[in-house]
Amino acid sequence: MLLLLMRHAEAEPRDPARWPDDARRPLVERGRRRQRRMSRRLRRRGIVPDLLLASPWARAWETAEIVSDVVGCPTPVACEALAGPPDLPRLGEAVGARDPDSVVALVGHEPWLGELGALLLTGRPSGLAIDFPKSGILAIRAERLEPTSGTLMFFWRPRGD
Repeated sequence: MLLLLMRHAEAEPRDPARWPDDARRPLVERGRRRQRRMSRRLRRRGIVPDLLLASPWARAWETAEIVSDVVGCPTPVACEALAGPPDLPRLGEAVGARDPDSVVALVGHEPWLGELGALLLTGRPSGLAIDFPKSGILAIRAERLEPTSGTLMFFWRPRGD
């Protein structure tokens, strides 16, 4: 399967007065624009997820909704495992059995997405330093969600406005 590790788009700055629960911080308009551009890039290349899992945190969820709308893939499914450090058994359960040609998008947060990518590519969450920008997309081909099972296919970084 092709795994698309997608970091959420740019969100409002941390502000405990406005968002005492950091999980509720929404995207800013610039982040929405960049995410739409990155999503159009997927669509133009015919990369359409058949499963879209997202952290339930507001900024990741809003990002996943943009992906779904622009790319034309299924609506997002909440995945608590994307709101914390990489937990391959939990992620594997959420992804389920997949056809080798499946495309699965995982929308989450740093540093955990970078650690997940490193784990799949090197076998250790700290095995590779990944400078994962907001709205970035790291694509890994993997038969299963296991350490060292992945092959890097591409890493897209958004361009500035």
